[in-house]
Amino acid sequence: MSDSSTLPPARLRPEADLARDALSAPVLARAARLARWAGPDTRVDAGGGLVEEQLPAAAEQLGLSGDDAAAYASEAWRIAVDTGLVEITDEEAGTVAAGEDLALLTGGSPQDVLGIWLTALEAVLADASVPDLDDLVDAMAEGGEVDLSSLDWDPDAESEFLDGVLGNLYLLTVGEDGPGDAPVPLPALAASVIVPSDMSEPSNEVLEQVSDAMMRLDDQFRLLEPVGLVEYQPVDEALMADADEEPAAPVDEADVTRYGMVRLTPLGLYGLRARLLDAGFEAPAVGDLADKGADALLDGTASFPPAAAHAETERWLAGRSPLDAARELLAAARGLDAGAPLRRLRCQQALSLVGAEAEPALRDVLDDAELGGLARVWLTEHGARDVPAPSQDMVFWLTIDTVAAQLAAEGNSEELRALVEDLARQHSGFFDTVWRVEHPATPDVLEAMGRLHPDKRVAKEARKAAFKARSQQGG
Repeated sequence: MSDSSTLPPARLRPEADLARDALSAPVLARAARLARWAGPDTRVDAGGGLVEEQLPAAAEQLGLSGDDAAAYASEAWRIAVDTGLVEITDEEAGTVAAGEDLALLTGGSPQDVLGIWLTALEAVLADASVPDLDDLVDAMAEGGEVDLSSLDWDPDAESEFLDGVLGNLYLLTVGEDGPGDAPVPLPALAASVIVPSDMSEPSNEVLEQVSDAMMRLDDQFRLLEPVGLVEYQPVDEALMADADEEPAAPVDEADVTRYGMVRLTPLGLYGLRARLLDAGFEAPAVGDLADKGADALLDGTASFPPAAAHAETERWLAGRSPLDAARELLAAARGLDAGAPLRRLRCQQALSLVGAEAEPALRDVLDDAELGGLARVWLTEHGARDVPAPSQDMVFWLTIDTVAAQLAAEGNSEELRALVEDLARQHSGFFDTVWRVEHPATPDVLEAMGRLHPDKRVAKEARKAAFKARSQQGG
């Protein structure tokens, strides 16, 4: 995923809702509880962690018990320090006080709360990239230092691997061809970063790498769920049992959910988008263009999938009267630059969401060479009376403009192929006339028609017409 590419737009919940989700996430909730519990007698060690003798009281404050209670309390305290909910007032004495950010959890804005949560998320992600503590202990050298070479752990590579997995999970969530809110099988997610895109059948070696990646991700997603990033169904423990052990109960080998299922929460979608923006990616969100001009709307939604463009346009229209919106859209749709046909297509799609109150704006452009055709289409579809018939020149100009827009939006799609066939079939002598259309995209459109039409004779006619058009335009 290149940081120069524009990602599909995310549909985010209101920040107030996301802030409530952040406050209820176990990681942040525990950190806040310990920050409020801390007092003058609380002591920390040189690294800022709670001294060992105070961990049982901290665990009790969190309602934790069992062998891991102290470890969970220590983690919660570290998050409280990392997020500024607790401040160390005297490093030598090891004393602490409530941090300035603690009050923001109850008295701050949703953005304040989400900012604190994002800091907690970064801390948890850093932990998720560290190997199991038992392995670290085993890798300790006699001098008390960790031998990273014996551990076979590359911190940068591990962090990059997790970022890649989360990036793919983000794309699957926001993409219209992905599962959306549905959970993603862990094997598919692991394979998305392991299996080369040009490998039709994974080799045994690659499959083994996918299996190893699944086990790493199983550990990592177990850590990421409490911070509210994901909802995770772990890998079935029976799959990790020794081969010679009998399973405790019959298992369904075809049940893919046994291999782990993960999905981004709405809060997780917000968090990953924030990280992508910080990393330099173009990661739009539906609603970003609602307070901007029509030119920004038409250009901004040019690369959006249809459903996302529809949702963004609805948000934009909600803040304007139908007549004002129509006039602004039509003005922004003008132009003869390369992006103009797609702007006019987005304009036409936006106008389809506007009611009859917009009719005066469409009548005002009936004689406009660039907008007159789409205006007649809109008026006819809305049952307007006395709509003048378009001239043949306008019909052909609109045809070229429409195909150019479809090429920009979809490329050589099956829908465009069907449109090309329909045009050639319905208009007798189509190519004898269309090459004369004074539209900048005429040569390119005719070349595309020659490439897309399945009939060799018709395709040849399109290519000849494209040559004439290019010669006419001095190309």
